Amino acid sequence: MGTLVEQLPVKAIIGVLTAEPPILPTVYQRLTDKFGPLDYTSELLPFTYTNYYEAEMGQGIQRQFISFKNLIDAGTLSDKKLFTNQVEQEFTEENSPRRRVNLDVGYICMAKLVLASTKDHAHRIYLSNSIYAEITLRFYHKTFQPWEWTYPDYRSQSYINIFNHIRTLYREQLNS
Repeated sequence: MGTLVEQLPVKAIIGVLTAEPPILPTVYQRLTDKFGPLDYTSELLPFTYTNYYEAEMGQGIQRQFISFKNLIDAGTLSDKKLFTNQVEQEFTEENSPRRRVNLDVGYICMAKLVLASTKDHAHRIYLSNSIYAEITLRFYHKTFQPWEWTYPDYRSQSYINIFNHIRTLYREQLNS
């Protein structure tokens, strides 16, 4: 029988997609009310990896990553995803299914980047409340590395640089 070990808290991150950057301060206020203050905000990056979201969100979609100062229990990831889904709904156009913001919530720990999803797949583990978890990247040889299922944008060096930076912030938090 293995010995149970208390798990370290993890660093919550959110990948934000929008074609309307002016709404982000209002979205971020809603998120910080729940997650606590931001400690990192990436630059806005053009989202050119797929046109999957254009019909719903419009053209000129941009991505931004944020992380939060307050560390969380990894076991609360499904609750965090349910909350971000609610925030997305709050920013949906009235009388329309058109989302103005897409929020990909997850966490970074020393070994990996995990994202929450509402979609099941062979590489996802069921958590609760119709939410699944995916190990999107692993930390190996001093940097994040993709898997065969990792989304193309999350494989990009610019994203990996961001995640390495957030992991450094997390490591510093654990050491202080």
